[in-house]
Amino acid sequence: MTTDPQKRNGLTYAEAGVDIAAGNALVERIKPAAKRTNRPGTVAGLGGFGALFDLKGAGYNDPILVAATDGVGTKLRIAIDTGRVDTIGIDLVAMCVNDLVCQGAEPLFFLDYFATGKLELEAATRIIEGIAEGCAASGCALIGGETAEMPGMYHGGDFDLAGFAVGAMERGDDLPQGVKEGDVLLGLASSGVHSNGYSLVRRVVEMSGLDWDDPSPFGEGTLGDALLTPTRLYVKQVLAARTAGGLHAAAHITGGGITENLPRVLPEGLGAEIDLSAWTLPPVFRWLSEVSGMEREELLRTFNSGVGMILAVSDDRAEALTTLLEGCGETVFRLGTVTSGEGVSYRGALV
Repeated sequence: MTTDPQKRNGLTYAEAGVDIAAGNALVERIKPAAKRTNRPGTVAGLGGFGALFDLKGAGYNDPILVAATDGVGTKLRIAIDTGRVDTIGIDLVAMCVNDLVCQGAEPLFFLDYFATGKLELEAATRIIEGIAEGCAASGCALIGGETAEMPGMYHGGDFDLAGFAVGAMERGDDLPQGVKEGDVLLGLASSGVHSNGYSLVRRVVEMSGLDWDDPSPFGEGTLGDALLTPTRLYVKQVLAARTAGGLHAAAHITGGGITENLPRVLPEGLGAEIDLSAWTLPPVFRWLSEVSGMEREELLRTFNSGVGMILAVSDDRAEALTTLLEGCGETVFRLGTVTSGEGVSYRGALV
């Protein structure tokens, strides 16, 4: 006896763990959030096979494109374990656009990649709405992305995020440019640990014996909430400083800290001297250092230590740019100067 293949009850994609309907529902849910990020140059909404952007519509005449990609790292583990996923998308955007602006580029558009074992509609919506919030705060359009449901690759509520940002600048406006000995180094305060060093952070938390829902030993709220404080976005402030004149370089202080990141924007033969007493070490870093017994040098080459962005500016423009940046809501530290030689040297003590 033969069986009619037209009448067999075959396995479906949903039974294999991939819910196409949930993916479609997510796209519909996030369309309003993406639409709120529209800016000049945005051509179409979500849903196509590719995303379009009009550089001429954005006001550029002879543009150079700049691209950056990044993730959030193991900070995701805390978001997953606590279920607090609302701001992790801001971190994703910040890690990309803060890099772009260091090249002198204005972020134009952003695409995200969200992968999970099982698509939970509510959590996914909160994550992507956080991405949209970061884009809107950076003047950057969320014009596309990819949601991948991958059973067997991710387990439980695990997920991963990656981001891709593209920016532009007029030809000749790139940074760093014109850095010289005697330039003043202005530090912009961080909002906390940002999104680097979390493998070490989680190890320190294990050493402390605390749980994510325990009261934070260095601030208000729970420990998990404190360590999920989103990365600060510096885009509009740095672009305002560039427009005002006198900005020669910008260094995003990420993994590697001041020690590794500041030299990346200094020409060969130039280094930096930093006065550690120019700012107060935030309580979160003091706690991490005390619990782990971390040496000062390790702290400065692992974490931002309270300084999320460093600008090299002309000495005669330092005061005016400090006033401008403070008017943009920044806390500004006069950290030191660009010097002859190479590398970063420190004087004073972290307090």
